[in-house]
Amino acid sequence: MITLDALVRLCPPPTDPPPPVDWEKAERALGTALPADYKRLVETYGAGLFDDTIWLLAPDSAHADCDLHAQTRERDEILPALWKFEEKPACLREAGARVLPWAFEEGTGAFLYWLVRPGRHPDDWTVLYNEGRGPLWEHHDTGCLAFVLAVLTGTAETDYFCRLYEEPKPTEHRFVPAGRILG
Repeated sequence: MITLDALVRLCPPPTDPPPPVDWEKAERALGTALPADYKRLVETYGAGLFDDTIWLLAPDSAHADCDLHAQTRERDEILPALWKFEEKPACLREAGARVLPWAFEEGTGAFLYWLVRPGRHPDDWTVLYNEGRGPLWEHHDTGCLAFVLAVLTGTAETDYFCRLYEEPKPTEHRFVPAGRILG
């Protein structure tokens, strides 16, 4: 895939391959298939941090903060309570629509989700960004892999990821596995 090749050239993956994922087990636990671009992203990088900004979640990560299942359970508990006093995004008012987290932004409380709509194949899921400490949601008509690449190259049309846009753009991008950061 061209996008993964471009991301690997821009931001080299760890030299040690990430742990293998049992995708069938992961999808069974979530009750849904997952996008192919996400699977390639996790198989290439594993759970960890892109440019000190985007934490990628992975199924069965040894670290709960980066575990797709743990974060999904947590978000499933938090969001319904949130929507009792904040307006639910219009795209989530469709019957059967929901969000599924795949990443979060370092130090902000913001999460990146897939917008899961009934009848849509996982490869057609798009990205929703929730600022976390406020009511704003931002929709991106792209998959997670293309979104990460756009954020790192500065081409994402977003009001967020300020640290990457306010500081001089790095000449070298980096990915740090969760185990090296979280121990």
